[in-house]
Amino acid sequence: MAIKRALVIRFRRVGDSVLAVSVCKSLKKTFPGVQVDFVLNDNIASLYEGHPDIDRIITFSDEENHNLLKYLKRVRRLMRETHYDVIIDMRATVKTLFFSLFSLHTPFRIGTKKAYSLFLNNYRVPNRDDSSLDMVQCNLRLLEPLEKITEVKYDSSFCLFVPDEEKEVYRSYMERQGIDFKRPIVLAAVATRIVGKGWDMERMKVMIEKMIERYHPQIIFNYAGEREKGICNRLYEDLGRDPHIFMNIEANSLQELRALTSLCDFFFGNEGGPRHIAQALDIPSFAIYPPGIRKSLWLPGHHVRFQGISPDDILPDDGTMTKEERFGLLTTERVWEGLDEMLSTYLLC
Repeated sequence: MAIKRALVIRFRRVGDSVLAVSVCKSLKKTFPGVQVDFVLNDNIASLYEGHPDIDRIITFSDEENHNLLKYLKRVRRLMRETHYDVIIDMRATVKTLFFSLFSLHTPFRIGTKKAYSLFLNNYRVPNRDDSSLDMVQCNLRLLEPLEKITEVKYDSSFCLFVPDEEKEVYRSYMERQGIDFKRPIVLAAVATRIVGKGWDMERMKVMIEKMIERYHPQIIFNYAGEREKGICNRLYEDLGRDPHIFMNIEANSLQELRALTSLCDFFFGNEGGPRHIAQALDIPSFAIYPPGIRKSLWLPGHHVRFQGISPDDILPDDGTMTKEERFGLLTTERVWEGLDEMLSTYLLC
């Protein structure tokens, strides 16, 4: 059968949606000419503008997501307007199942395996039942039902693209703010959106000091929102307002963060959406993974350019230690050992 239109549903956060791009790319490679529509929360959609593997971005606002009646009307209208041959429901929540409910004629309604999705998704794939798989590999398993009609061309790469004009505009802004592109630039995510997910700030301070002492980079603190900005400002003050650190470069949208990241030489900091963006733009990175966030799942590719450290690397979690105790396993010595090796490779080349 011919597959002409596919719908990929990936609500949630930045990192989740970035890793989902591999599904869009694989669909494009498997079915030349297919139109791929991507469903996202509207606050992250700008990351994918102009993406060659995404033909149409469908966004839902917070109001639509939190008003069930508006949400249902919007989904029903979308599914009536467009005939899809494939629906890839990457989470298969009760709410996302309405896409399949309003499109029961779609031959392939694929989602993660949930007890309540039995009658709406006619193909259900086990979700994260294999601990040897990373998140991209888990996502790509959702394409396995399509092997029924063709050989699926799986592609585990996930890339973001920055238009040249957009990059040049942001580069000019960075130069006006004092950045010298002849010197190395490090984007540092020292704060986190979720409280408790970030590494100890005293230890983070030591890492910044060591980077400055040995490599003399220009370090841009990345932050989103007033809480994260406050954390970054406190660290900046604790570091004596060191001139290597730039607090005056702001990315006020994900589009701007995309441009900023593409112009940096290295990413360091807490695991999260910005780190995924860095990898998607092929920027070398070293990330700190908190307890409960499995590095083997969320650091896809096993590539030397993209590394990180987790408490699990030091001591397997047997349930006897608190989260704070496990986070404490990540000493400055252990983190610096991995970070220094990468910096010597990518900042001194």
